[in-house]
Amino acid sequence: KMIPFFGFIAVFWSLFDQTGSTWVLQAESMNTSVFGRDVLPAQIQAANPLLVLVLIPVFSFVIYPFAGRFVRVTPLRKIGVGLSLAGITFLLSAWVQSRIDAGFEPTVWWQIGGYIILTSAEVMVSITALEFAYTQAPKTMKSLVVSLYLLSVSAGNLFTALVNVFIQKEDGSTILSGVAYHLFFAALMFVSAALYVVYACYFKERRYIQGEIDEAEAEATTGA
Repeated sequence: KMIPFFGFIAVFWSLFDQTGSTWVLQAESMNTSVFGRDVLPAQIQAANPLLVLVLIPVFSFVIYPFAGRFVRVTPLRKIGVGLSLAGITFLLSAWVQSRIDAGFEPTVWWQIGGYIILTSAEVMVSITALEFAYTQAPKTMKSLVVSLYLLSVSAGNLFTALVNVFIQKEDGSTILSGVAYHLFFAALMFVSAALYVVYACYFKERRYIQGEIDEAEAEATTGA
């Protein structure tokens, strides 16, 4: 029952890790002045680790407790919102690309805004999914399940690489270019998020924590 889960996570990573490729190439056509100083397109990636340090406590101590006043905040719901945010991020990058294609030079602050949204998605998906995969794995399969989670990162990057191979034409042009490329991945993420919602509705959570007695063992012990 965890295999489809890892598939959804792989799609997330196929988008997220393009911050080191597609977004860098996009930044080359943007105004990269940050606080009056020009930075290299590849240096914009530094926004992600900095934002991770800021957003983890913000989500843990502010956003999750606040949201908990209105809805039950569960791991599955966190991941679902995170997947949707990733799709929104690529809608933003598609809009930025449309401005570039129109001959404008948008400020790189638009991309930094995208990093804020995407890093928020990372906090909701990456951290939560890793913990969720561990707790849902039976005690004898925890290492295997966690390794499958890590494999989903590679699978996401492999998918992106295959997309870039298959969209190439013999004359050197591509089937998906510019705005269409960003919209393709945005659509892929939204479709995956919609399927994930259906999956999450039927997923029955069951925690297996090392050193604790699970429900089945507890019942057996009580019966004995």
